[in-house]
Parts: sequence; structure tokens; C-alpha cells
Amino acid sequence: MSDTLRTIDPAVNGWNAEYIDAQYRAYLDDPSSVSADMRQFFQGYDLAASSGATAPASAGPPGNAVTQARVWQLIEKYRDHAHHGSAIDPFGRERSRPKAISLEANGLSEADLDASFDPGTLPLPNPSTLRDIVAFLDRAYLGTTAFQFTHIDRDDEREWLRERIERSPQELSRGERSHVLYQLHRSELFELFCGKRFPGVKRFSLEGLESLIPMLDRIVEDGGDRYDVDEVVLAMSHRGRLNVLTNIVGKTYEQIFTEFDDAWKADAEEGGGDVKYHRGFSASRVLPSGKHVWLAMSSNPSHLESVAPVAIGRCRAKQRVRGDLGRQKVFPVIMHGDAAFIGQGVVAETFNMAQLPGYTVGGTIHIVVNNLIGFTTGPDDGRSSDYCTDIAKMIGAPILHVNAEDPEACVRAAIIALDYRMTFNRDVVIDLVGYRRHGHNESDEAAYTQPLLYAEIKKKPSVVTGYAQRLLEAGVIQQADVDTIKNDLGENLDKAYLSARETPVDPTPDPGHQRWVGLKRSFSHEHVDTGVHNDDLRDISKALGSWPESFTPHRKLIKTLEARTANVHEGNPLDWATCEQLAVGSLLIQSVIVRMSGQDSRRGTFSHRHAVLRDINNAEEYVPLNHIREMGVAGDPEREVGTVDEDGRLRQARYCIYDSPLSEFSVLGFEYGFSLSSPNMLVLWEAQFGDFVNSAQVIIDQFIASAESKWHRWSGLTLLLPHGYEGQGPEHSSARLERFLKLSGQDNWQVIYPSTPAQYFHALRRQVLRNFRKPLIVMTPKSLLRYTPSFSRVNELQPGTSFEEVIDDPNFSGAGADKSGVKRLLLCSGKVYYDLIKRREESGRDDLAIVRVEQLYPLYLERLKDVCDSYANKTETAWVQEEPGNMGAWGHMALSFMEAWGWELPLIGRESSASPATGSPKRHAEELEAILTDAIGPAEPDEASANQNASQPKASVA
Repeated sequence: MSDTLRTIDPAVNGWNAEYIDAQYRAYLDDPSSVSADMRQFFQGYDLAASSGATAPASAGPPGNAVTQARVWQLIEKYRDHAHHGSAIDPFGRERSRPKAISLEANGLSEADLDASFDPGTLPLPNPSTLRDIVAFLDRAYLGTTAFQFTHIDRDDEREWLRERIERSPQELSRGERSHVLYQLHRSELFELFCGKRFPGVKRFSLEGLESLIPMLDRIVEDGGDRYDVDEVVLAMSHRGRLNVLTNIVGKTYEQIFTEFDDAWKADAEEGGGDVKYHRGFSASRVLPSGKHVWLAMSSNPSHLESVAPVAIGRCRAKQRVRGDLGRQKVFPVIMHGDAAFIGQGVVAETFNMAQLPGYTVGGTIHIVVNNLIGFTTGPDDGRSSDYCTDIAKMIGAPILHVNAEDPEACVRAAIIALDYRMTFNRDVVIDLVGYRRHGHNESDEAAYTQPLLYAEIKKKPSVVTGYAQRLLEAGVIQQADVDTIKNDLGENLDKAYLSARETPVDPTPDPGHQRWVGLKRSFSHEHVDTGVHNDDLRDISKALGSWPESFTPHRKLIKTLEARTANVHEGNPLDWATCEQLAVGSLLIQSVIVRMSGQDSRRGTFSHRHAVLRDINNAEEYVPLNHIREMGVAGDPEREVGTVDEDGRLRQARYCIYDSPLSEFSVLGFEYGFSLSSPNMLVLWEAQFGDFVNSAQVIIDQFIASAESKWHRWSGLTLLLPHGYEGQGPEHSSARLERFLKLSGQDNWQVIYPSTPAQYFHALRRQVLRNFRKPLIVMTPKSLLRYTPSFSRVNELQPGTSFEEVIDDPNFSGAGADKSGVKRLLLCSGKVYYDLIKRREESGRDDLAIVRVEQLYPLYLERLKDVCDSYANKTETAWVQEEPGNMGAWGHMALSFMEAWGWELPLIGRESSASPATGSPKRHAEELEAILTDAIGPAEPDEASANQNASQPKASVA
């Protein structure tokens, strides 16, 4: 019926009885002779007639059939438009009744109110008077909850929501209502206590939106008891965070009061920590039923919505760990601010991932904590849409706007949202419409910019006061009950406050608990043997060049894939893609799951990886590395494995590699969140070009670089950033190496620029085989992917080999090598090394050594000094790089040399520039020639060449 009504909406007002009569006769003769909308209308009419309505007296329906159609249209208009008139304003200000739901707009009048009509799918007697139909629709759609759901194009979901909205609302029991009041008191008294004990201290209180607490409480309890949920991942910005942490997640009053007093010194003494309203927390909550639900609140910086993809990625990882393929055991609840929800683009990026295979978590419950204002900006200046939640329409998510002053309606909205999410595994949005009693923070004067709004707020009693009076009048509770709640909660707060003053409590959970047990915090340069036995390498390479007989890869790929097998078996040079796949495969057969995502990652931006093959006949996918050995858990694509096969060998884990949407911010946030709950996986994110990492700078700065220092959160995430100057212009040259080095401190991560595939192989393996986790930033190659001199041999991957932070010049590092003739020592990293050794060979110089610094941070100073000191007779040391002087690694290296040894380190490279690279290939070549000439000399050291090079631009030599 709903589908029928949706199709007739546009035309029904233009119909008349004669027209309908003629169309109905044609329909009776041949249903296909009338338009689809008319056909559906007559089918509905016949259905109504067969259920007891008066049959038409003539060959066609009587004139009141038009009126019946208009009644059905009115019902649909309520479903479509009534939300504009619902009583969701927390101040009780009347909203205009939408014209679309007026009788007149639908061709009806008051004269029709006492006539009887078929109410369609409404749960009313058939027939019912129009008066009863309108009264029912007013109760369902114009109350304190407004529903937006008709934009959903999935019929089953739309009908499910319609039925839930239009059924008689289930009243909360006496006990449930008392519990709601208790939760409201917990919320309000916590804020009042903090305001009294810590006046003027920022806490970003929840006052005005206290109903959030009973909503979350109901989601957690119903999730655990009705759906057997094991974990809920929460995320939110600062508004109300402390309240949620203590009243929902389980952070103790003592821990929060310790933070208010700044009494826990360990974080500050270590140079880290964060303000209390940014920190996360995790704890197990025991429900009244005895069910345990683990609650994890993600830490979040002031970049409000940046935490959304992080929390969703974290949820996805938790689902994987539990083998939750149905995505019913773990789900996320993300709370947003109204201004940020519509204003920040990462929200749209995150919604876009909601149903993508590599990123879905089976639906997120979004709650907009709507205080009708941003910092000082109102809706008129903050958005172009009617609601701050209109962004959610892009994925067809239902939206429930609910008045925060009606706690019971809020709880019912939470129940509907949870049921929808668990039924359909899709996102749902609750817009909790309230206000903030204070300014942006407690010392801010909001009336400067919002005088009318804050005049209303100033005279408004709290929701707790109003709801308590409502329950008193209904006889649900007695005044003595209210007094007992207040007194008990007040005593608990006072007791905790005094206790925290006397004995401060560590406010931060141990980062090494649960899945992180056995891992350490401190970084170490200690080498880990990451070599792999030759038999295993052969097994992996065999899989790389094999596929089922029924599978047909692209003919151009067959030679490349078969060569990967042959090169390992025959001892030929191995390119970067092969070594990467060998590293991944070697981890898989050690039962380590590998997850990679990024734009075009499955094929590889530079058409080099081909980790996922497609059958040219039917486009079916085949992942060679998932067929090295028997898979650990059949039919379970993402669960951790540790079982052995019949030969006693570990069954392999799965390679989960995904092409991401065209986003850096949200996808990198997702992968970072995933890494927070996956210490025993290798999690990689690859940028299409390293330059594009700019778009994810918030995630890098606020999370990856600083989370351990601020929040004690560990991560082993690996970033693969294509980097190198090949004359491709400013946006295809630099991964902004200098930015990562500027953010380096306190051993917060590792930054490497490997020069060989073997080094890359070992770096990937050691990332997950060491006894600590630090993010890994890898400057990966572009042109070197196919540059044969950079390739490695199988023996460089075998046992006894490992990643080398510093690589001495092979011309001078063998047994008995004579370094006494070296007069100049060049230090470099990455691709420029091959330009330098080629120029050295061309120039015939044998008095010059080239040392590679493969790991730029943490810099292995002891090893580097030993190598430099071994060239005792050198007269000059310099750093050579492709990047301009104000970019690249030179600033970091020069400062490190000066701080460690008081040595100056001159630069040979491009001059400082506002842009990473020139857009002219010719100019690029000239600049490279200048660098090589200044570093080593002309290719042919004769007078003609010297004169020719005199006209070339000079490299920067600092």
C-alpha cells in the first residue's frame, strides 16, 4: 500500500471522478492498458473493496474514490512531512503545522472529517472516520519525536519503520521510569557537583541534554540482554564526555576528580597526557542480568568528528577478533555535535564507508547531541539544510529527531534505533534536540552572541525537575524516593572527592592489558631475525604464480606472475612487488593476518602489486596469497588462526586487501582505529601517491603521532607512502617526509626510506614480530619498482638477515676493505642513492663513499657514528637529498648531528622552495644534474663537461 501511495502522490489532486471512471473501465478490460501508478491505485482500491468497503455502483468507482485517494495521500504526506511540525523544540515553542499535511492541501475539508474511509496500513478499524485518522496521525507523527524515513528506498526497512512508528507506543514500566529518573539524577548531580567543587574549570557539561544518559544506558542494557552483545565501541567529542565516562562507561569519580585536581603527575612528567575531556576509557560493565558488556570509549582530540572513522575501524577489528561475521556481537555508538555533524566533511566520508565490504561494521548508531548552536554560531550561519542530520540521507539512514525534554521518548527512540541496527545491519541517526545550559565552556558568556536563546535557557528548569514532577503526579514515585536518590548520589560524590584528594588515582587504563599483554612500550634498535627459510619462500612464490584451472587471468599478467615464482626458485633478482608479497605470505603462514587498504591497492597504483586477480571472463576475484596452505578457519574470512594442518604446520591466515573509497582522512582514521584492537596483525594503509597524505593530516597529527604520549594508546599501523622525484610535478613527488620527521619525538613512531626490496621485506616483517608496537611510516618507491639495480636476491631474505638501519657503502664495507682513501662521505636515503652510485661510476671517483640511512627515526646514532668514524681520513661529510632544502630529511639529520656530536652536516640538494617539486620535466633533470655534479662531479670529468655544467643551476649547499 505504501508503495502504491508513493507513486500516486504527484497526480492525485488533478484527478476527477469522470477521469477515474474511464481509467477504471480500461483497467478492468486490460490492467496493462493504464499507467503503473493508476494500475497500483486500482489494485489498492480493489483490495479495500474486497475487505469490506462498499463496491462501486457503476462500472467504475464512485466519486468518493477520489476522496479515498486523497485520504491515502494525506496519510503519506504525514509520513513524508509531519516531522517539520513535531514537538521537538526543548523550549516548547510551537512549530508551524506543515502545509503539506493540511486537509486543504490534500483536497479535503472539514466536511469530510466524519466520513468513513479505508485507513490503509494504519492500525485502525476499517473503515475509520477521517477525524480518527487525523487524530491518530497527529499522535504518531506530531509528538515529541519526529521521524524521517520515507527517503529510504529499501521497502522492507521503510515498512518496518512505519510499523514501529504507527503502532501504539510501548509505555515504560514503573520500574523503567524510575530507572530513567535515577539516570537523569546521576547525570545532573555529577555536573552540579563538578561545577561547585571545581568552579571555572572547563568540563563541557551535559546540562540541557541529560537525557543522553538514560538513552545510552538503555542501548547498552538492551544490547547485552536482548541481543547478547559483548562489546560496544563509543566515541564522542568533548560535550558531555566526562558524564558519559562515569555514568555509562564506568570511569570512577575518583579517577575523574584526580584529573580535575591535576593530581596524577606521571603523564606530565613524561611530557605527555591530555586534558580530561579528550581521554578515552574502557571497562567491563555488569548488567543487572549478570551479562558482561565491554565498553570502549575512544579518545578524541578537538578535531571533533575525526574520531568517527577511528571508532568504526576499532569496532571492525573487535568484530574480527571475535569472529563476529554477522556483526551482532560488537557495534559502535558515535555521538556527534550538531554543528560538527553537518559541518565536517569526514562525516560524509565515514557514511560512505558504511556498507563497503572492507569497512562495514554492520551499522552504527549515531546520536547527535544537538544543543542548537556551535561554539557561538547558530544554525542560520552553520548549515544550508533544514536539519543538521540531513547528511545521513546520503546512505538512506532513518533519522529520529527527539525532544531531550521528554526522557521517555528519548528512551523509546534509542530502542527503535537499536532494533533497527540489529535487524538490518545499517546506520541509524538519533537527533537529540536539547540545549547547553552554559556557553561553549563553563566560563564562556554565550549571551554575547545568542541573547534570545540564552534568555530562554536561563529561565528553564532542568529536565530532571520536570520529569520528577511528572512521575510524582503519576504516582510512580514519592518525594521521599527523589530525596533518597539525591542524598545517596551526593554522599557518593563527596566521598569520592575526599578520597581522590587524599589518594589520587591513576586515570588511565594500562595500555598493555587484554590483547596487548606481552608487548612492551619502549622502542629498541635490537635486531630481530626476520629472515624466512627457503622452502617457505618457494611455497609462497609458487602460490604467487598459480591459479585454478577454471580461472583465466589477463594474458598480459601471466608472464609477470609466473616470473615471481621462477625468480625465487632460480635465484634471480627480486623486484619490490615480489618481496612485498613474500613478506606478506611469510606472515600469513606464521598465522599472522595481514590487512591492507588504500586507493587502488589491490592492483597497485603503479600496476605492480596484482595482489587480487580478476578472471577476464566473469570478473571473479582470486587472491593468490590466500592459497599458500590450508586456511585456518574454513569459511571464516577474518578470524585469527593458530591451528595446524595434518603435517603439523600452522594453517595460514588470510590476506585481507581492499581498494578503498577515494578518501584519505576517513580511511586512514579507520585503519588507525583497526590497529588499536589488532596488535597481532599487520595493518597497512597505502596512499595512492604519498603527496595525498595531506588530506589525512588530522589523523596523522592528532592520533598516529601523538596518541601514545597523550592517551597511552599503542598502534602498529603501517603507512605506505609512494615518494620520489621523477619529474612528475608537485603533487606526484613528495610524501612530505619532513612533516613526519618534524612530528617525531619520544620514540613515537618509525620513519624509514628503504633502498632495496629486501629492506622493505624485513621492515614489514619486523613490524609485527617485535615485542613492541610503534606506527611505521614507509617512503615507498615509484620508479625503483622496476629499476633492476635496486632489486634484491633470495639470500637477502633468508634466516640470519634483518632490517639494517644504516647501510655502509658496499665498495668499502667488505672484509679488509681499505677506507683510507675516502676523502668525501655522502649520507643519503632512498632513491637518490642510485643516482649517486651511477654518477660515481660514470665519473670514475674512488675516493668517495655513499652511506644510506634507511631508518631516519628513531635514528640509530651509535651505528651511524661507528660508520662515519670508520672513514677516519674523510675531509668532508654532507647530506644529499632530492627534496628542497626546507623539505626532506636534511633538517632532521642536521639537527640530530648537532645535538648528538656537535657536528655540522651540510646539504647538497634543491634550493628551498614553496612547492615540493617543479612541474617541468626538463627543469627537473637540470636540478638533478646540479645535485649530482655538486655531490660527485660531472659524469665525464673533462674540461668540456666542466664548462657545460657551469651553466647548470647549482644545488643548495648549506
